[in-house]
Amino acid sequence: MAQAPGHDELHKPAVDWDRASVTPGIAHFGVGGFHRAHQAVYTDDLLAAGRDQDWGIIGIGTMPGDARMRDALAQQDHQYTVVVKHPDGQREARPIGSIIGYHHAPDDPEAVLALLEDPAIRIVSLTITEGGYHLHPTTGELDPSDPSLAHDIAGETPVRSVFGYLVEGLRRRRAAGTPPYTILSCDNLPGNGEIAERMICAFAELVDPELARWMRDEVSFPNCMVDRITPATTDADTAALREAGIDDAWPVVCEPFRQWVMEDKFTAGRPTWEAAGAQVVDDVGPYELMKLRLLNASHQAIAYLGHLDGHRYAHEVSSDQLYRDFLMGYMEQEATPTLPAVPGVDLVDYRQTLLDRFASPAISDPLARLAAEASDRIPKFLLPVIRANLTSGGPIDRSALVVAAWARYCEGTDEQGAPIDVVDRLAEPLMAAAARHDDDLLAFLRNEDLFGDLVDKARFTERYRELLGQLRTDGAHATVSRLVQDLS
Repeated sequence: MAQAPGHDELHKPAVDWDRASVTPGIAHFGVGGFHRAHQAVYTDDLLAAGRDQDWGIIGIGTMPGDARMRDALAQQDHQYTVVVKHPDGQREARPIGSIIGYHHAPDDPEAVLALLEDPAIRIVSLTITEGGYHLHPTTGELDPSDPSLAHDIAGETPVRSVFGYLVEGLRRRRAAGTPPYTILSCDNLPGNGEIAERMICAFAELVDPELARWMRDEVSFPNCMVDRITPATTDADTAALREAGIDDAWPVVCEPFRQWVMEDKFTAGRPTWEAAGAQVVDDVGPYELMKLRLLNASHQAIAYLGHLDGHRYAHEVSSDQLYRDFLMGYMEQEATPTLPAVPGVDLVDYRQTLLDRFASPAISDPLARLAAEASDRIPKFLLPVIRANLTSGGPIDRSALVVAAWARYCEGTDEQGAPIDVVDRLAEPLMAAAARHDDDLLAFLRNEDLFGDLVDKARFTERYRELLGQLRTDGAHATVSRLVQDLS
């Protein structure tokens, strides 16, 4: 980024193309860093080229904390800056203008429902995190216990949950004779479209069974795979942008790499995202599993082991040859054999590229970000690898160490005795289970809601117990070193 002559020349983010002709076609729930660095950028590519002018994005936030995003975007005409951080230290700043409006649902629930009822909105997309789908990790069914879901199921007003807004919006469209919108999940879930369909329709079944039947027949839920490392924006990132002359209340930082693979299954059309580099395929499944079991599960590995070993950023762990060997061994020996063929992808190159992406010091991705909400991530990213290898007779050593490291992390103190802030919706029961390790090294695994019957799998528990014991007595570095040596 070029250095600005002085702060008197600061300016708000502003694109160099005409937004006046852009009209809304997409409503998006969950306008965080990832959406603004990914789907909004692909869409911006099209709008800036004069294409798809009827596919502008209206953001929606449902949480009280989303008021901050409302205010940040409002003061700069909903434009913002994406800063791409290259491994060599180069920074590339680009204004994004594809988000043309924003609703904070708690301010005016009816305005959100009016938007969803508008025939111009043909896609409603979601980045609401893995936990936002209320999927019971063991049964695979809808867990309706969340207070916002329970409120909406009971017919209380105003609507509170994302599911409540989606279903009420579709109810109104059906009553008005308006075609339904496509619901496009962009979250890290295997078969994210299928899961969205099952969970949202199960919710609708509890609200209005007839509407649920109509939704299953008429509403499309495409699967897609999304990828771009997008750490939280820091004060230093915002300050660096100001030094370059741009006054952005909430810029986004990300890596150069991006990928979007999707099914072409949209109820009422879509932008030509493939013109911006997205891949449109018949079956997203292999790409999803590749990313979840290689990238996302590896992120879980470095989060807990790295933190216990004294690291605080992903690039610190991933630049250490010991951990690179560990991660490559996990990907080659344990994860890749569980994957189907991935058309057009060289998995050898993909694995190496992942390690290089993780090791980029420019990104400075905090391990705390990767470790957050593990109860929504480990069961979806890593446990399927373990179960597949238990069935096939494949190796489970490295995967067992990652689960053991999570359990050790949830003891709440690191190897230097400093407290660990366990950020998880289930933090209390997880930490209570980990506190029993002195008496029962399998206490953490006994949570059937998370692990199912894994505690009954002797081949896994024997290795897990051994590795957890080593983590507690010898520390992460020595445990990883011994494992890598034993398996080499």
